[in-house]
Amino acid sequence: MMIGVGGGTRVRHTMSIALDLGVPTGGVAQLVGAMEEANAVFLNALLAKHRSIVMQREHFWELPLYIENGMLPIVISIPPYHFWEPPPEDGPLPAHGSDFGLFILAEVLGMSRVVFVKDEDGMYTRDPKKHPDATLIRRTTLEAVLAMAPEDLMLDKQLFTSWRAARHVKRVQIVNGLKRGELTRALAGEDAGTIIERA
Repeated sequence: MMIGVGGGTRVRHTMSIALDLGVPTGGVAQLVGAMEEANAVFLNALLAKHRSIVMQREHFWELPLYIENGMLPIVISIPPYHFWEPPPEDGPLPAHGSDFGLFILAEVLGMSRVVFVKDEDGMYTRDPKKHPDATLIRRTTLEAVLAMAPEDLMLDKQLFTSWRAARHVKRVQIVNGLKRGELTRALAGEDAGTIIERA
């Protein structure tokens, strides 16, 4: 098992300031990565008693050593494009966000499933913060998500488009990290939150 961390609210605030200052897309990606690196250090301090360790960007060659010694690697989730972040098709923000970064990491390492811990019960038909009538999706397929194309996707759109050609990841699950026991249920293979599978 590996743990990936995002930047949370600090990332949104930092990106807002960076865009006001005219920082290019690659620079914004660098700033987001820095926020996540700080969160990885904080999380490592909390999980140290469980043999956690922060795995630096692109140090994949160290991963077998960590796992063989019973350690719990913590990685940042933003893809390590740095200043070479591809220009986005729409807007100034990096197209490859944290969700996509963790997905592609799982795919490269041959993992079959990814569990995303969010502050919602799962994926909805619409953003529940804006639309009280939004319906929670308990179980669906990649094909159905792509066909439905919700206005407000909970995960990065790039994740879903790239998943079509992926070889290893078969299941993506989204659970509410603010509800006690949800992540434990997901790790046990239970139907918690939203489950998306590729046919």
